[in-house]
Amino acid sequence: MRTRPLLALAATVAALSLTAATPASAADPAVLTTANGDVAVGDVLTASLASGTNATLYSSATGTSGVSCASSGFTATVTANPTAPGTATESLTGHTFGNCSANVVGVLGVTSITVNNLPYSTAVSSAGTVTVTPPAGSVIQTTVVLRTLLGSINCVYRAPSLTGTASNADNSITFTGQQFTKSSGSSLCFANGYFSAKYAPVTAAGGAAVTVN
Repeated sequence: MRTRPLLALAATVAALSLTAATPASAADPAVLTTANGDVAVGDVLTASLASGTNATLYSSATGTSGVSCASSGFTATVTANPTAPGTATESLTGHTFGNCSANVVGVLGVTSITVNNLPYSTAVSSAGTVTVTPPAGSVIQTTVVLRTLLGSINCVYRAPSLTGTASNADNSITFTGQQFTKSSGSSLCFANGYFSAKYAPVTAAGGAAVTVN
C-alpha cells in the first residue's frame, strides 16, 4: 500500500503551493521615512516656515502683540530611527529667524533673534508628538534684540521644553502657544512669550518629504 507516501506527497505539494501563493511581507517601516525608504541615522532634516505663515512670539497666549518673523527654519540630524511604532530622535543643530517686526509700544523694530544653547534633543513619536528638550542642566533659550527709543535692548526668554505636532497631511511640524518666560531684559520686554510656528515640508536628503509612521 502507498497510501501514506501519497498523502505525505500531497501535503508537501499543498504546502509548497501555499508558500508560493503568499508573498513575503515587506519589512516594517521606520518611524521616519521618505518615498525613498527609511531615513538613515546621520541624515539631516530641514524645514522652513509653511507658505504664507509667520513665526510669532506674542506676549499672551491669545493676543497678537509681540514679535512676528516672516522667515524661520531649522536643521536637525537624525540620531535614532527605530522600527515603527516607536520614537525617533534628532539633534536640533540650527534654528534661525529673519525678517522680524514688532508691534510693541516703545519698540521700533527687531534687530535679531538668536536661539542659544544648541544643540537641543528632539524626539518624534509614531503618534506625531514632537518634543524638544535642552542638554542636561541647560534650558531652551532665545535672545531677542529690540530697537527702542532708548537704544538697543536684549530680551532673554527661557522654556524647559517645547511640544509640537507632526502631520503627514503636509509633512509639517507645528508649535502652538509654547510658553517662554522672560529671564532678563528691560520693562519693554514682555514678561512671557508664546511661540507659534508651522514648518513644512520637513525634508531629508535630496528634498524628499519626511513621513512619520
